[in-house]
Amino acid sequence: MTQQLVLLISHYGLLVVGANILLDQIGLPVPAMPTLIVAGALAAGGSIALGSLFGVSVIACVLPDCGWFLVGQVYGIRVLKTLCRISLEPDSCVSQTQSRFERWGINSLVIAKFIPGLAIIAPPLAGALRIGWLRFILLSTAGAMLWVGCGLAAGMLFKTQIATLLMHLDRIGGVAGMLVAGLLAGYVAFKWWERSRFFKTLRMARIGVAELYGLIEAGAEPIIVDVRSPTARELEPRWIPGAIHVPVDAVGRHIGHLPRDREIVLYCTCPSEASAARVAKMLVNQGFKLVRPLFGGLDAWVAAGYAVEGSPVEAAAEAVAGQEQLPRAEAAQAPEPEAGRPSVETDP
Repeated sequence: MTQQLVLLISHYGLLVVGANILLDQIGLPVPAMPTLIVAGALAAGGSIALGSLFGVSVIACVLPDCGWFLVGQVYGIRVLKTLCRISLEPDSCVSQTQSRFERWGINSLVIAKFIPGLAIIAPPLAGALRIGWLRFILLSTAGAMLWVGCGLAAGMLFKTQIATLLMHLDRIGGVAGMLVAGLLAGYVAFKWWERSRFFKTLRMARIGVAELYGLIEAGAEPIIVDVRSPTARELEPRWIPGAIHVPVDAVGRHIGHLPRDREIVLYCTCPSEASAARVAKMLVNQGFKLVRPLFGGLDAWVAAGYAVEGSPVEAAAEAVAGQEQLPRAEAAQAPEPEAGRPSVETDP
């Protein structure tokens, strides 16, 4: 079985390696690094042209990145929410990526492929943040060259050991395959169990948007806390009126400023109100009693038609758009001149 794989890579190396990397970078669970390492060992022995192998591998990395970048530009934060919803690590998949972007900036694209999960989330996040195409392609290409170069270099450096390992694997063929499949299945099962346990920890009373609106209208003055990260706020620059912004990683520094005798409502934009529920659990553990996450988060509040506030930049953009639309609307409402009679313009 192993010998057949080596022969396949030897005869169709560029196609096999390129296809494997392409599927891996799209997000399918077909790790490409082992293939790259084996291909590097074969290239060291002259079975594959190293230059062509390197070029095809880099292109196979950059093309899916560009596709994810375009998806992020078109759909914005919605694609990130979808990726988070289907991830085996639903809360950390996007929040950790956003934290790394805030800490390292867009240059994190260079090392994204070395960090599990970040390779898939980083390109659409960069697109949602409206990073320029040229800058993105340069950083993505640099990251791809670094990642591919490390894989091929490892294969070339340990070509003798890899050849010995492949010989041993070939002898136990079916057993090795079953062992690898068992480990993969065990990893997925463990992650799924962690996912289920995570959602169980979030089970607590929620407050609906209608109830929150009723409290505000009744003058109860609940404390509304937006726990989104700065990047999430930048991607969706609007919030519930009167909300204070306390990101998840800054909650510990602000606990002392939160009143214990008033209702505290927390919201986010992640699936199942994951971040808001996490913060609520933290506050409850600190002795807070009147704490509830907002069911559906900001999305539910907006869908219900309640008022939101936005950043000055967004408000200015809306004002400009409104001014541009006003002359068109007035022109559309103006009566057309009768046939045969010239229209008369009057000075203001």
